[in-house]
Amino acid sequence: MFKHILLPTDGSELSTAAIQQGIRLAKSIGAEVTALCVMPQQHPFYYETEIPLEALEQAAQRYREQAGMFLAAVEKAAKEAGVPCGSVYEVQDSPYEAIIRTAEKKGCDLIMMASHGRRGVKALLIGSETQKVLTHSKIPVLVYR
Repeated sequence: MFKHILLPTDGSELSTAAIQQGIRLAKSIGAEVTALCVMPQQHPFYYETEIPLEALEQAAQRYREQAGMFLAAVEKAAKEAGVPCGSVYEVQDSPYEAIIRTAEKKGCDLIMMASHGRRGVKALLIGSETQKVLTHSKIPVLVYR
């Protein structure tokens, strides 16, 4: 049936639960998984005030480190389950676009994601992003709730 499942993560509890179920599904059908973490792009100008380059670099570094932790957790869970796993880190202001593009680029035949993720300033994969993936993806999407 499915041979390659994309598992987007934002580190939220529901996302982590979706990852666990995605790995269980992959193991049961002999599929491989690719973990994906999408972080926002850093913009130098907000409200006509320039943000210092150093601050942007520090924020980008924090995002990379955070994404690394999220992806490492998925890789560890997949390894423990005996499921082949790769990972991708993307910087994109529209997470749904990165999710769909990565699924297509990696040859995934299923996207399994949480119904919603973080809220507020830390929002990375929110319900509206899941809805956008459902609306725009030509690849089947399994939503975990």
